[in-house]
Amino acid sequence: MRNTDEHALQAEFDRRVAAEEKIEPTDWMPDDYRKNLIRQMSQHAHSEIIGMQPEGNWITRAPSLRRKAILLAKVQDEGGHGLYLYSATETLGITRSEMIEALQTRKAKYASIFNYPTLTWADIGAVGWLVDGAAIVNQIALQRTSYGPYARAMIRICKEESFHQRQGYELMLEMAKGSPQQKQMAQDALNRFWWPSLMMFGPHDGDSAHSSKSMQWKIKRESNDTLRQRFIDQTVPQIEVLGLEMPDPEIKWNETRGHYDSGEINWDEFYKVINGNGPCNHQRIKHHVKAHQDGEWVREAVRAYRAKQARKKDERAA
Repeated sequence: MRNTDEHALQAEFDRRVAAEEKIEPTDWMPDDYRKNLIRQMSQHAHSEIIGMQPEGNWITRAPSLRRKAILLAKVQDEGGHGLYLYSATETLGITRSEMIEALQTRKAKYASIFNYPTLTWADIGAVGWLVDGAAIVNQIALQRTSYGPYARAMIRICKEESFHQRQGYELMLEMAKGSPQQKQMAQDALNRFWWPSLMMFGPHDGDSAHSSKSMQWKIKRESNDTLRQRFIDQTVPQIEVLGLEMPDPEIKWNETRGHYDSGEINWDEFYKVINGNGPCNHQRIKHHVKAHQDGEWVREAVRAYRAKQARKKDERAA
């Protein structure tokens, strides 16, 4: 009987996914679907939180009050994105503490791009333009993901990421049209962040361990290579407007395909970084652990307050 019930539940789940209906936290779902969501959503949340570090590094060194205010707002937004995504992931039955422990013990991953350093002020522009631009390409599709809480979180996140991308490009445009030294800084930042930005979409479709199932369940709506190509196609004309040199000498328009051709990504570097051996992997996790430990007194105070309120409620009930 139990097998029959599970078969019926699976059939109903499959029907709803195929019909583009959202799966909600109280709905039945396969264990593998839940695990896949926890992996992807927590990784996304970790990326938002860790991604605050390379930009936060420049808040006190911003060249003007206007730029400082913009960067402060952007970093604050990223913290909010992490909160939305952690909260959405908790609806799947995992706690915030479990997710953070997985991050700090390196069982969970985050976007490889955040393991690269921001060496100059131009890097802040490149991160906003390229990194957030790549994120938007991926996240627009996630607004249609099959899991309701994830899809709804992405709507607000995409709106804010769009602001981040525009401010990054505006910063790069100002530097590219500035002094020769400023233009060179912009070019250097583009050269260093171009390839890691392309890596953000993940391995080629046939090499990804999770893409097939994610596509089947409509957690992921478009393939890694499709999204990467879309990013290249929309970004190359922006580079031309900036008047900067292409970071990839093999970029050229392919009339037959209707897309830009480009060089091959250094996948050895990608796997090296994603497996913990990038320029800043150790630094990023160490900083996160310290910040988490420094904030323990806040969490302790919240727990004490909640316990006190619970005791008062019990006393009133008695």
